[in-house]
Amino acid sequence: MSKSLTRLATGTIAALCLGLASSAQAEDVYSQRFMTLELANDIAMGAVEACREEGYQTAVVVVDRSGNEQVVLRDRMAGVQTIQIAGDKARAVTMSGTTSANFRENREDIRMEMNHVDGMIMLAGGLPIEAAGSMLGAVGVSGAPGGDLDEECAQAGIDQVQERLDFVM
Repeated sequence: MSKSLTRLATGTIAALCLGLASSAQAEDVYSQRFMTLELANDIAMGAVEACREEGYQTAVVVVDRSGNEQVVLRDRMAGVQTIQIAGDKARAVTMSGTTSANFRENREDIRMEMNHVDGMIMLAGGLPIEAAGSMLGAVGVSGAPGGDLDEECAQAGIDQVQERLDFVM
């Protein structure tokens, strides 16, 4: 066998081995998207401002995809309990993968039990924050006179940054 043929065969075998190792490792590791503090803050402030325009004093909590608080805002007259409720709504979203209202509607059979899970509550007012097919986290709002109104404020916060979310690659 000539030297060039031997080198070619050796190179081909090495490339195949590296390719196999590469694909095996790819199954062991995955990538995630995370939102920046600036994006989370803009969503939260947009939600607070939307509620203010309607005359509601609310708290807004934005959590990352794991349910950890990233931004917490409470308007000056919102009750202190609204912070916990907003965060619990957002964590219900990250756990269920859908809005907190949908989670409540779809799982009415376990609603009472889930409301006893520390760190989440099954009430309307929590929405997922998504970009490029990935859930980045969630926003929860509490303090408006009804979960549907909390959800409208949360949606307004997301709408304010939707163009930024649409262009995530």
